[in-house]
Amino acid sequence: MTSVDRTPRDPAAALRERLSVRPALPLALEEAGVWLVVPCYKVTDHILNVIAATPAWFEGIVCVDDCCPDKSGDFIEANNTDPRVVVVRLAKNQGVGGATLAGYAEAARRGGRVLVKVDGDDQMDLSYAAQLVAPVLLGEADYTKGNRFTSISHLTAMPTIRVLGNAMLSFAAKLSTGYWNIFDPTNGYTAIEANVARLVMQKRVARRFFFETDLLYHLGTLRAVVRDVPMPSRYGDEVSNIRISQIIGPFAAKHARNFAQRVIGQYFVRDFSAASLELVFGLFFTLFGVGYALSYLANREPTQAASAGVVMLAALPVILGAQFLLQAMNFDVLNVPIRPIHPYLNMLRELETDV
Repeated sequence: MTSVDRTPRDPAAALRERLSVRPALPLALEEAGVWLVVPCYKVTDHILNVIAATPAWFEGIVCVDDCCPDKSGDFIEANNTDPRVVVVRLAKNQGVGGATLAGYAEAARRGGRVLVKVDGDDQMDLSYAAQLVAPVLLGEADYTKGNRFTSISHLTAMPTIRVLGNAMLSFAAKLSTGYWNIFDPTNGYTAIEANVARLVMQKRVARRFFFETDLLYHLGTLRAVVRDVPMPSRYGDEVSNIRISQIIGPFAAKHARNFAQRVIGQYFVRDFSAASLELVFGLFFTLFGVGYALSYLANREPTQAASAGVVMLAALPVILGAQFLLQAMNFDVLNVPIRPIHPYLNMLRELETDV
């Protein structure tokens, strides 16, 4: 009888062995396992153009029919001739976020390693897809996204109201996500490494129009590296489903919630650093100074002038508090993730597969 070697496997030795035979990066994009994910909702006028424009090096295309009233899934199956296309149908409308996550799950299940997401309205130039994919394949980023604000020439086709709105949303997103190195957070032209996508799918990511920004917040909790890729805006005869007046209030509330959760989690739960002390003292001194000033104004005689001591007792804490808060912000800006997590996740997944 042949004996079975039951000697415990040394994880370190297994890791060294795996590294020694680890294949090099693919020489061609066709070998990289790149899949395209396209949420489809009222885009039957444009979706076939998106499929036709998809470069040949994409391994597959997942079109997600988000319970579309135009029956996008049926339309694609009846008119598409590209064998790479896979149609996923959702029984209930889940918004762009829900459709994207469903597409991620299907592409990852079929072996996708880098998942590129575009909208189905043909606003996103797929000739820029390689620029999104490259940083992920090179191990320099876990998630890449388009940025239409890197050049004035890129903004010529964008309506002025969208330029102003995106500028305000970008600053709010920097505060709420911690990614001070990115801009244009609502840009839906993105690429993500599959194992990072698997982690994100376990999070409670917003399913509708706040999806892209909320995804950045959750990537921040994972300490994933995010990189912007410059690209121009492109608009045609498509009709946007977003109404600015309807999203300002909800977006502001969600940004405030994510900012509070991020600060508490990052600086008081998972870590405690100099920035944590600066936040505490900054808030204390600022609130004390403002509170003292308001209390004095409420209780003084109408003709009574404030003495120099009273002014200093109100102003000095506010000045100190502002300085502490600015120092905390500076620390936060410098604390952007710089080491990608997907190489570790890939190795961990391979080791778990061997066990």
